[in-house]
Amino acid sequence: MAVGIDLGTSNSCVAIAKGGKVIVIPNRYGEPISASAVSLPADGPVAVGNAAKAQAVNDPTNTITSSKRLIGRYYFSEEVKKAKAVCSYSIVEGPNHSVRVKVRDQILPIPEISALILREMKEVAEAHLGEPVTEAVITVPAYFNDNQRQATRDAGRIAGLEVLRLLNEPTAAALSYGCGKGLTQKIAVYDLGGGTFDISILEIGDDVFEVLSTCGDTFLGGEDFDDRLLDLLADEFHNQYQINLRNDMRALEVLKAAAEQAKKDLSVEDVAQVRIPEIAKDGNGNLLGIERDVSRSDLAKLVEDLIQRTFKVCDEAFQQASLTNRDIDGVILVGGPTRLPLVRDAVAEYFQKEPFGNIDPDQVVAMGAAIHAAALTGQGDDAHLLDVTPLSLRIGVAGGLAETVIERNTPVPIEQTRSFTTFSDFQESVSIRIYQGEARAAANNEMLGEFEFAGFRSARRGEVKINVTFEIDTDGIVNVTAEDEETGQGASTEIRLSSGLSEEEIQDLVVKQQAGDAEALQPVPELGTAMVALEEDELETDDFDAPSEEPMLDTLEPPAPKPALAEGPVTNTGTGEQELSEDDFPEVSGSETATMQAAGGEEELGAVDDGVFDSLDELDVVPPSVDEKRAAREHFDTSGGDLSPSDVDEDESAG
Repeated sequence: MAVGIDLGTSNSCVAIAKGGKVIVIPNRYGEPISASAVSLPADGPVAVGNAAKAQAVNDPTNTITSSKRLIGRYYFSEEVKKAKAVCSYSIVEGPNHSVRVKVRDQILPIPEISALILREMKEVAEAHLGEPVTEAVITVPAYFNDNQRQATRDAGRIAGLEVLRLLNEPTAAALSYGCGKGLTQKIAVYDLGGGTFDISILEIGDDVFEVLSTCGDTFLGGEDFDDRLLDLLADEFHNQYQINLRNDMRALEVLKAAAEQAKKDLSVEDVAQVRIPEIAKDGNGNLLGIERDVSRSDLAKLVEDLIQRTFKVCDEAFQQASLTNRDIDGVILVGGPTRLPLVRDAVAEYFQKEPFGNIDPDQVVAMGAAIHAAALTGQGDDAHLLDVTPLSLRIGVAGGLAETVIERNTPVPIEQTRSFTTFSDFQESVSIRIYQGEARAAANNEMLGEFEFAGFRSARRGEVKINVTFEIDTDGIVNVTAEDEETGQGASTEIRLSSGLSEEEIQDLVVKQQAGDAEALQPVPELGTAMVALEEDELETDDFDAPSEEPMLDTLEPPAPKPALAEGPVTNTGTGEQELSEDDFPEVSGSETATMQAAGGEEELGAVDDGVFDSLDELDVVPPSVDEKRAAREHFDTSGGDLSPSDVDEDESAG
């Protein structure tokens, strides 16, 4: 049996499509949504869901909430720094700058925490259906990058689920709204969840759901509204009593709960009452409390800038789709914070139309996931989803830059193939870096991993052509394959996910999850770089040495020891190549002078004699223009060179 699961920052929900109907499955307390919380007591079983959230006030340092904001991120990222400032539990650094959570004597990877929540949703469904649940469609924010998607898929596997597909949350909402209704509309899905914001613009026609554009902010949501209310209460208390409640973990959790409840109350009432009779003691031991009314206008002043941030993202989505708000036929609201009148009114003003009012913003995503799960297993209507990749895929090149391989908002699945040649004689491998993001500077994008290609034919420089294919599948996950063009031999491809889990780690966590008790959770040892082989038949993780402690250059070249970089000018030959003079590298002979091909899609990889330059900033490599590509084609047509015209620009797309 396949279900749809909305794995949210604050709450999660599970649904099933059966007999032409979509049912949101209530938990053991009869509630349609469950808290995305995990609590590890000193003794006894692990608590998950609403039972865990109830422990947050009494045991804040051992209760984990909002873990979705951490999944697939680097420890040094700004988002993790923000989370550390507001979370009561301990966030620590794991291997390769990954994020871990320390609870008591255990250090847990974020996918394991998400897996506990997914397993809870799985058990809720099994209790309702009376049969095992083994398959699921899990939703993710549309703006999740590859690392975050991979980590979510790993969490599903750890929970004992075959993840049929990772479905973007706005797409799931649109599917719930329009599937089987014969609609022909352009709609906007405004998805303001607990921790993330997405906007997707879709065109619906004859049960074909085509995403025209998607944009988002993966650290903007209802919990930021709560934090603004928390700051208001804490600051007023400090001004009155000179006591900072943020320094007391229990008091901080009490404030969080009060702020969240006040926000919920303001979705139905004009004024919310905050009453906390005992939250601290003064110097004389007297109990101090908080009594305050919070109005809708108070909240509006606190969060006005946050709402405006969402509209800046909406502006970007309209620009990407080449549309305006006048082109939209309707607006779907998703996420609990959209219940607030101040959000609904602001959305209506921005889009110049009232949003649909007959959709439950807390359940619509899970319902859409259930519809798609039924379609994938042949148990429901087959709607066609045409989604897009939210972020550009890039390759790191010389000078600390990143060149685009696949543009954002490109329909998926998509393939782009680029052809490369070896640079050094008898070169055995090539190492590059892959990024996602929109910045020209590599450092300002999200690094997905280091890709190492090996196993191709050993020959002199320029004699071996390697076709490297970059693919983004329907889940939005990036895959890379390599092939020796002459022999058709598939090259070994290795992805080192900087914050991911190795296959061995995942299997160990699967066993722990199957055990299903607190004793199965053990401290995570310090692990080396997590590596996943794309072609398991050809690659074992032991085939490669551990990465060097030194930073790797963002340039296309084989991994090798670094020679000293001599001083000297860089000359440009004027023929599409840039050349270093022999004086720059005295040990290099004239026949081995280093060059980098700058024309077309054919690029030379590597450095002279397996060397790696300390710095290539002076090369000032820029993408070739159309005229340069045309000139290169003419050159190869007339010069009798090794490349055919089709080799110069091998970029292709399909999907």
